Amino acid sequence: MYKKILVALENSSADASLLPHITELAKQLHSELLLVHVADGWAARNFSQLKLAESEEMKSDRAYLERSAAVLRNAGLAVTTHLALGEPPAEILKTAERERCELIAMTSHGHRLLGDLMFGSTISEVRHRTSIPILLVKAARNPG
Repeated sequence: MYKKILVALENSSADASLLPHITELAKQLHSELLLVHVADGWAARNFSQLKLAESEEMKSDRAYLERSAAVLRNAGLAVTTHLALGEPPAEILKTAERERCELIAMTSHGHRLLGDLMFGSTISEVRHRTSIPILLVKAARNPG
């Protein structure tokens, strides 16, 4: 069960809420982790089509994935990374299916009404368009 887990990282403080849960789950189940971040800036969305150079945002996101993976590898876990480009829900789903992931792990921010419309669309789209189980961990609120 859950031999391969896709971990959708935001490159934000929310990831600090998700990673401890995933670390423990992966250790208990001997799961492989696939860390995924979807770069969705203008350069990322037009990268292939316009044959653009990798943006600073994309370089930063890739470095973040590698730093996160290194921490998990040091904890004894098998970890790979993937920087996807484009629309987050579509890229998360495409990657999960292509890589045969058995669980998708994401953070939830607990928005309400307008916040859900603006920020909750990734989770909503992912959960409505897949049969892969999803683990949602509520992101801790930042003080201040």
